[in-house]
Amino acid sequence: MRAVLDTNILVSGLLSGSGPPGRLLADVAAGRLQPVLCSDILAEYQTVLARPRLGIRPERAAEFLALIAQIADWVQVPAYAGNPPLPDPDDWPFIAAALAADCALITGNLKHVPAGLGVQVMTAREWVELQSLA
Repeated sequence: MRAVLDTNILVSGLLSGSGPPGRLLADVAAGRLQPVLCSDILAEYQTVLARPRLGIRPERAAEFLALIAQIADWVQVPAYAGNPPLPDPDDWPFIAAALAADCALITGNLKHVPAGLGVQVMTAREWVELQSLA
């Protein structure tokens, strides 16, 4: 399965491997989940994971980002032109990548993706539960 991973999923998973985001990242590392990326998403990952206040070891972040970049399904996304209206325009690359790849967006911020866009949105917990049924 392929999915776009919101940055908050990476942060949570790298900080604690025991919860659903950590399990999701383990699925990425094991090849059970292929991340979908565009250049804007990778740039956000790099910026956020480097924030010292998060306490993510730089080598751990770099290792995981290198893995994601290598195994990702890369897509091109259009620049955000203000439509559809979004609660946070910075979420556009994630939504657009999910639309371009026709895949789910896994996030902890469900309210940031308005209904009716044609994007399947799920939490990391929902992903883990879905995998346990497979």
